[in-house]
Amino acid sequence: MRQALIIVAAVIVIAGVGVGVYFMFFAGGANIIVAPSGDADTLPEAGSVPTAPVDEETPVVDIEQPRQVAARLVQISKGPVVTGAVVYTASSTDSAPEVAVNFIARESGNIYRYLVQSGSLTRTSNKTIPGIQETLWLPDGSLAYVRYLSGETHDTINTYALPESGDGGYFLAQNIADLSVHDAEILTVAEGTNGSVATRSRADGSNARQVFVTPLSMLRANFLGVREHLTFTKPSALTPGYAYLVNSIGNFERIAGPLNGLVALPSSSGEWVLISYSSQGLPALSLYEVKERTLIALPIATIADKCVWADDDRAVYCGVPIDPPESYIYPDDWYQGAVAFRDRLWKIDVEGRFAELVLDFEKETGQSLDATGLAIDTAPTILVFKNKRDASLWSYAL
Repeated sequence: MRQALIIVAAVIVIAGVGVGVYFMFFAGGANIIVAPSGDADTLPEAGSVPTAPVDEETPVVDIEQPRQVAARLVQISKGPVVTGAVVYTASSTDSAPEVAVNFIARESGNIYRYLVQSGSLTRTSNKTIPGIQETLWLPDGSLAYVRYLSGETHDTINTYALPESGDGGYFLAQNIADLSVHDAEILTVAEGTNGSVATRSRADGSNARQVFVTPLSMLRANFLGVREHLTFTKPSALTPGYAYLVNSIGNFERIAGPLNGLVALPSSSGEWVLISYSSQGLPALSLYEVKERTLIALPIATIADKCVWADDDRAVYCGVPIDPPESYIYPDDWYQGAVAFRDRLWKIDVEGRFAELVLDFEKETGQSLDATGLAIDTAPTILVFKNKRDASLWSYAL
């Protein structure tokens, strides 16, 4: 989603075309619990007039109750939902802890919490934020960083820290080119005419410190373990891409590339990096072992942005396309929505270097799946994913 956000902003700036974004709100008839959240209000957008607060004349879009589709498969929401959910253990004073999923409805920007064991769906925030492009969560589900475009030509990237309850909240700096979250810290990348600057800070933006400066632009960055970082160039099948390990003093070391369409996804500990790229016009997938500096080919092929690491680094779960059409450019056309995949969900065993089928979505539902925004709890017991085809949200018990 970060890739799509950057592409949208860049195209609009270059073309100079004003894009109007329109959202309609419908009163839902679903029986959903509404958690107390104080006064509901609307997030202001830079360069535009704030919309009216949510009230009786501006109905909030409700979402139907979750639906059990198969023994271990649940459709949490028909959608549309924003890409980016979080799976965590929710504690309560009056009940035992259980696995929870937080997500945001795309039409309203309201936050919802789904409790896996009880099957209940609760709206926790009435704050209206239409037009969200992507969401990144703190691991405990307490705060979401929502990103959206605004301004007369919709070329300003806004990042707003939205608490789960909807109360409070604050803006980060405008035009953050890339954002990553790890534990209680965030990593931001800002771009200028002289390149890129990455800054690491606490979740609220305090205690900020610069971690690297580079003449490279159009970068994505992530945490690599406790002190190091991973960055890679904007993925495109038309351009050779590079991935770099950045150490604690800001020195760059190339670990992969030149590889067209390169996308890199680090594991939680920073010991491994999943790397996808374009090979002979189709996606390919490899595993990079940081300690040994070795790149290992994997038996399945997909785009790394369709994957999620287990917290213990022992496995990676991915949406893997069935016979992707050869007439498209990967990953470009997938990011831009020009092609939709038919995925199965697979588990890659890191130590054994083998892949195991987890879910044949078409067989279970009769529908096609284009998986994105995968998330998993620390156990791991629950895998959550969005179907890019219809923006629905699903959970699968592992």
